Amino acid sequence: MNAMIVDDERHAREELARLLGGFPEIRIVGEAANAVEARERIQALGQGLDLVFLDVQMPEETGFELLDSLGGEAPRVIFTTAYDVYALRAFEFGAVDYLLKPIAPKRLELALRRVMEQGSEAGGEGADAGESGLDAPSRPLGLQDRVLLRSTERIAYITVGSIIGAESLGAYSKVWLEDGTPVIRRSLSVLESRLPGEYFFRANRSQIINLQHVQAVEPWFSGGLKLTLKGGATVELSRRQAKVFRERNSL
Repeated sequence: MNAMIVDDERHAREELARLLGGFPEIRIVGEAANAVEARERIQALGQGLDLVFLDVQMPEETGFELLDSLGGEAPRVIFTTAYDVYALRAFEFGAVDYLLKPIAPKRLELALRRVMEQGSEAGGEGADAGESGLDAPSRPLGLQDRVLLRSTERIAYITVGSIIGAESLGAYSKVWLEDGTPVIRRSLSVLESRLPGEYFFRANRSQIINLQHVQAVEPWFSGGLKLTLKGGATVELSRRQAKVFRERNSL
């Protein structure tokens, strides 16, 4: 796996490179000290770059701004920073993981395992066990079951039926509730496998919705559908998924 290190501090780049030397599956193909250098090298490497270790705070342009400017060209990212206040935003950007400096070897190993699992399973289902009540594989959940959702900001203990939907953030998921959107360490594929299939529907590659919370349905582009959920969130169904939705929910 080809990786790049982006950090404005030279010693931080050197230390991370040293740690990565213990993982023969990772090959460092470039470094950058700022966003301008990083953007040029990421675009030059193209599909030859699998992963970027990206510092959040850099002069002139942050790691978030760099990633936003790359759009669909962005490779998988593990953010690195000395501050934990950026964690939630990092996962909203679809980061595979978020490492605090100084980076602990065991924590780096876990992050790389997530990258490998995300690549092999297209869902990144290798998050820590025990981080969410949705991850226990013992049995499918029912609408009245209560689950624990643990995020970086709070812990919620809710019924499955109160989940309006969920959105993929790489190896993490943003869960839509009436009173917030906690981000948990579970991939969307794991959530889909545990949530009751008769009520939860895979709207598209990145979103699952609870059919009980659908409040409006309207035609959308190219034969698709646009659904409005409780709380005002909207999701778009492709023509293919719209057909499945109609077959499943029509008289």
